[in-house]
Amino acid sequence: MTDAARGIGISPENTIFVSLCFEGPDTPYSQAGGLGTRVTELTESLAQLGFETHLIFIGDPDKPSEERRVDGKLVLKRWSQWISRYYPNGVYDGEEHKLYDYNETVPHHVRTQIVEPAVAQGKIVVVIGEDWHTAEVICRISDELHWHGLRDRVLLMWNNNSLMSMHRINWGRLNFVSAITTVSRYMKHRMWEWGVNPLVIPNGIPRRFLDPVDPQGVEELRSIVAAGVPERQFLFKIGRFDPDKRWLMAVEAAARLKYTGQPMKMIIRGGLEPHGGEVLSRARHLGLYVRDIEARKPTVQECLQLIRDAGDADILNLRFFVPEEFVRLCYAGADAVLANSGHEPFGLVGLEVMAAGGIAFTGSTGEDYVVSFENAVSLETEDPDEIVGYLTHLNRHPQDRQKIRRAGHRTACEFLWDEVIANLIGKLEYLGRKQSLPI
Repeated sequence: MTDAARGIGISPENTIFVSLCFEGPDTPYSQAGGLGTRVTELTESLAQLGFETHLIFIGDPDKPSEERRVDGKLVLKRWSQWISRYYPNGVYDGEEHKLYDYNETVPHHVRTQIVEPAVAQGKIVVVIGEDWHTAEVICRISDELHWHGLRDRVLLMWNNNSLMSMHRINWGRLNFVSAITTVSRYMKHRMWEWGVNPLVIPNGIPRRFLDPVDPQGVEELRSIVAAGVPERQFLFKIGRFDPDKRWLMAVEAAARLKYTGQPMKMIIRGGLEPHGGEVLSRARHLGLYVRDIEARKPTVQECLQLIRDAGDADILNLRFFVPEEFVRLCYAGADAVLANSGHEPFGLVGLEVMAAGGIAFTGSTGEDYVVSFENAVSLETEDPDEIVGYLTHLNRHPQDRQKIRRAGHRTACEFLWDEVIANLIGKLEYLGRKQSLPI
C-alpha cells in the first residue's frame, strides 16, 4: 500500500470491492427476489462513491460476458453463461450445475484478474459473498490466496440474507476464513443456532426512492380503485407466492373486510410459485371475485388503464412485470401495503413503502426499523382480524395515518445505501485492524 493510502481507512484510493452472488441486475433472468435487488443497488452505490467494484453473478446468457457501468467503476461479470444457455428459465434453473462451475472457476479469476493487479498497485481487496451459494467459493478463495501469499491483503466477508440451505454450509471452515455478517438482529439471533455470531449490516434503498411520488398519479389510482365508493379501502401486496409471505392471511383479511360491510379492493403481484394457485383458490373459495390481468411491459398509464378496464373485481392479480413507477404509486396510494411476512430477514418492501410515503403493514421478524403505529404497523400474529382491526382503527383516526406516512418517510432517509455503506466501511475498518491491514 502506498504511503498516501496509509492511515486513511477504507477509501476509493486504496480499496477494490468484489461482490459474489448468484443473483444480479439482469431482469428477469438474474433477479429472482430481494437478493438481486440488494447486490444490484449495493454495487451501484459503491461504484457511485468512487470504488472500483466487480459483481460476479449468474447472468443472462444472451448479454455480454463483461460489461462496465457507472463510468467504468462497476464491472459486471456474467458467469457460467455457457451453462445458462442450456437453462433459459432463470438464475436457479440448472442450479447445481452452475454452482459447481462457480466454485471451480471463480477463485482463480478473483486471484489472477483482481487481487494480484490490486496488490501490485498497493491496494487491498474486499470480497463479499452473498447467501449459501457463495459459502464454498469464499472458502476456496481464501485457500487460493493463502497458497499464493496474498491472503493478508484481502478482507473476506460472507453475508447471509436467508435461512435457505444453511445445512449445506461448513460453518467451522467459513467462520475461520471470513467475517460473517447478516442483515438484521432477527437474523443474527437465528444464526446463533448454527454456532456463529454475525455482525449486522442492514440493507438499504437507493436515493431515488425518496423522490416524491406523482400526486396526480396517486389520486388517479385511488379514484379508479374507489370506483365511486369513497370509503372503499385499497390494499396492495407484492412478493413471491411463498407461504412465509402470509398470502393466505392477506386474502382472509380481504374477505373479512368485504363481509363485514367494509368495501375494499386488493391489487396483488405474486410470482410463478405453486403456492399462488392455493392462494387464488382460497380467495375464490372465500367468495372474492379474482380477475387476472395480463400485459406485456406496460407503461404506468397503461397499468392505470388496465386497472380501470378490470371492472368491479375484489382482487386484481397482475400477471406481468410491474414497472417501478407504478409499484410506487400503489405504495403511496394504498390504505395498507401488506408486507405481512411471518419470516422476513430484513423487510425491504416495508422500507420501500415508507420511502414512497405509504403505510406498511409488516411482520415482526427482521423489520428492525419498524416502530408500530409510529412509522408503520407491525403485525404480531397470523390472525387476519389483526389486519382488519388495525385498518379499522386507521380509518377512524386519519391523523394517525398521516403521522405514520410522515414518520415512515423520515425512517427511510436513514436507510439510504450511502448510510448503509458508511456502516459497512466502519465494520471493514474494524476487521482490517484485526487483520493488521495498514488502513
